[in-house]
Amino acid sequence: MAPSEGKRLLCLGKQLNYVWSVSALAKKQIKSYLLARIRGGIQLLATLLSNLHLPNFLKGTIFQGSTKQVCVPGLNCYSCPGAAGACPIGAMQAVVGSSKFKFSYYITGMLIFIGVLLGRFVCGFLCPFGWFQDLLHKIPTKKFSTKKLSGLRYLKYLILVVMVFLLPAFVVNVVGMGTPFFCKYLCPQGVLEGAIPLSLASTSIRSALGSLFAWKSCVLAAVIILSILFYRPFCKWICPLGAFYALMNKVSLLGIQVDQGKCVSCGKCARVCQMDVDVTRTPDHAECIRCGKCVGACPVDAISFRYGLGVTGDKPAQPTQACANK
Repeated sequence: MAPSEGKRLLCLGKQLNYVWSVSALAKKQIKSYLLARIRGGIQLLATLLSNLHLPNFLKGTIFQGSTKQVCVPGLNCYSCPGAAGACPIGAMQAVVGSSKFKFSYYITGMLIFIGVLLGRFVCGFLCPFGWFQDLLHKIPTKKFSTKKLSGLRYLKYLILVVMVFLLPAFVVNVVGMGTPFFCKYLCPQGVLEGAIPLSLASTSIRSALGSLFAWKSCVLAAVIILSILFYRPFCKWICPLGAFYALMNKVSLLGIQVDQGKCVSCGKCARVCQMDVDVTRTPDHAECIRCGKCVGACPVDAISFRYGLGVTGDKPAQPTQACANK
């Protein structure tokens, strides 16, 4: 084979590799865009899968099947009539407050496993209460930014440590059982999915409602009002499950990546982000719920979902100038 023929074949191979790289990135971008577009449908499906036993809402009974031994990834009350699984936060408090066990490798391991696989993608796509807040925020009224309230985001970590771990472990009754403080006193999902549906279906439960139900109803009402005015206030400031997944965002396999070779620093992604994140600076930010709004807003398709370890902004190798001139 002549040397010139060999060079032409080498250049052709480099050009084909470049075309393949661009094509792969284009397909990846399309998948990222489609995932962001169908987010609402995925949220609806995840909520239905977490609450499969819909007839129980009419019966006023709680499903007690074997699947209740498995935790769902999002915040979904165990006492919800339709709940198919257990709430991870409720399950964690139950174990921590037990007289026999103070640590659950199963629940902790499951949360770490989900956190490493998905991070706060769970918050953005799979959490029923997150979807509930999204729907509330669509109510047409004046909206307010939470950027100046960013300090409140650390409150959820305090709630995770104090109300989920410390209080149930150390504030116990005479038989050594702790109280699930977060579920009992602060979680609005328990009222929304549990107390309200059960009380509507049962007169005996209605007659037993007292001051605790009144307090939790006020908490739920406050979250509803704030969710209409602010985007996901419960997720940003209060949710201990979101706090746990936030700690896993930097190591999660699923995340957001930015191709710095394409990025034109227009700032559109930061302006559309309702979680107050600039993905061009910190694509693995603890507050990023992987909702994909930045993917759709980018005018140059520089932002996409990524899955894997050590994946950064993909930038296809350009063909050499010598090959380009051939």
